[in-house]
Amino acid sequence: MARLPQLLIVLAVLGATAAAFAFTERVKLERSPITGTKVDRVFSPVCECARNVAVISFVLRRRGTVTVDMLGSDGRRVRRLVRDREELKGRVAYTWDGRDDLEQVVDEGVYRPRVELEERGRTIVLPNPIRVDTTAPRIRLLRVLPKVFSPDGDGRRDRVTARYETNEQARAMMLVDGRRRVLSKFRSTEGQLIWFGRVNGRPVSPGTYEIRLRAFDRAGNRSSSRRIIPVVASYIELARERIEVVAGRRFSVRVLTDAVSYRWLFAGERGVRRKRVLVLRAPETPGTYRAFVSLQGRFADSAEVVVTEPGE
Repeated sequence: MARLPQLLIVLAVLGATAAAFAFTERVKLERSPITGTKVDRVFSPVCECARNVAVISFVLRRRGTVTVDMLGSDGRRVRRLVRDREELKGRVAYTWDGRDDLEQVVDEGVYRPRVELEERGRTIVLPNPIRVDTTAPRIRLLRVLPKVFSPDGDGRRDRVTARYETNEQARAMMLVDGRRRVLSKFRSTEGQLIWFGRVNGRPVSPGTYEIRLRAFDRAGNRSSSRRIIPVVASYIELARERIEVVAGRRFSVRVLTDAVSYRWLFAGERGVRRKRVLVLRAPETPGTYRAFVSLQGRFADSAEVVVTEPGE
């Protein structure tokens, strides 16, 4: 009889163990109450962009009461997103702004969502990590060539090329007078951006334009753009704005262009010329005239020609 209590204890332990084993096996065989998990992998709560929040989304197999927390790498809660919220069966989504329960931006690092389902008595830490990245990339503008270009479509100095390098994989963009004009297709640590001197499909007007580069990483952090490189769009230009010549005499003026040929108009005469020095003859009648040169009928320049009497 003395051994009976010990036997009962052993049987109780064996029974409890068997029950626990059966429960564990049943839980393993039971389908997860949530499926279809979608979680943003990386974001920046300080980027002031569309990626300044992370979205946590999944499908509930049944309606229930849901609590969602964000856990740090040490497993402790840093932020409660929702508490005891009644949700219907189907897809649900929650957002995290990268702040803790004190509304302070959390440290850079990896965080995980934890889902508690009251009715099912289940607590699930999603295996999807979320990385908080608040450090902006750095971009270095190496060179911009050419400094003078002419986007007239003739294949000669039609574009501006800016070479750069970054301290991490990032996409680069070119700003022209503060507006984004070129965006790289891939994230890399070096490359080049090419601007063809067009805005809304049309060549820009002659003048000086400011080139800047910026970079943004996968989280949405953007670099600053301090260095400015000026470039000049020039199509055709006369080297002098005012020319004095005696009536009936020949005179010349340099034409600055990279085009193969150009048109000229002066004192009722017109023509096409290829050479970079335009030679004309002054009218016999003294007075003030204008000499014009043009490309494709769109880009032009002129100079004042003052014709004087012989001997003046």
